[in-house]
Amino acid sequence: MNKKTWTAFRKTAGRYRTLIDEISAVPDLSVHIQRLVDNREGPSYTVDTPAVYNLALDEFTQDSELKMILVADNPGRREQAAENRRYLVGPSGKIAEKFFRDNPVLGITFRKNVLILNKTPIHTPRTAELKELCKIGGKKLSDAVISSQQVMVELLAEFWGTLRQARDSFPVWIIGYSEMKKGGIFEVYTEKLKTLCADNSAFKESIFFYRHFSMNQFTIDLKQQTKPGENLKRSLVRIGTAYRDRLLG
Repeated sequence: MNKKTWTAFRKTAGRYRTLIDEISAVPDLSVHIQRLVDNREGPSYTVDTPAVYNLALDEFTQDSELKMILVADNPGRREQAAENRRYLVGPSGKIAEKFFRDNPVLGITFRKNVLILNKTPIHTPRTAELKELCKIGGKKLSDAVISSQQVMVELLAEFWGTLRQARDSFPVWIIGYSEMKKGGIFEVYTEKLKTLCADNSAFKESIFFYRHFSMNQFTIDLKQQTKPGENLKRSLVRIGTAYRDRLLG
């Protein structure tokens, strides 16, 4: 990145931190999320970070070679842990790393070349529990979940606009699209994305949607949909475009 691009990148990262500070100030946020943890089946843990800024962004330097953006859902148990505070560091992240490692033709080293964002930085044990969090947290928390999705789309567009200046193309992979449909947890994210894409066709054409890496959904879907004799890059573009057109029109 040249100096101008790097300055713009850090400015967007700063806005991202501001979002985290604003969300973290919502009264009893940690209390409500801890209640979700305590009332669920499965391992119990203490909520360290209710709204997670991806610290991996601060490890990039002006010399880092970023090649794509990947958008996941929201931080899970491992992502919010004080020793991590990074996105996709659990089982899904390991599957993503393996996919790119096993397919060197893509030219992507996951932790080195990919900027990872989420649709919201608010932690819940399971993504589906964001709806329950809104119910028990009241209007202020519900509004925070909604506005966080809208701002995360804006940050995505800002990062993309900055980083594509250094490359002919800069793809955006959005994984876990099933909850982005009407009535889904991330419907707000989708609607905001539609608005920005309507004003920027290049941005829209850079976006590709896929199944989530969780439980190998991405890998299974890719295998099922790849046509005989079709190479990996072509399959990814075709599948990701079809899902994009289905969601964004």
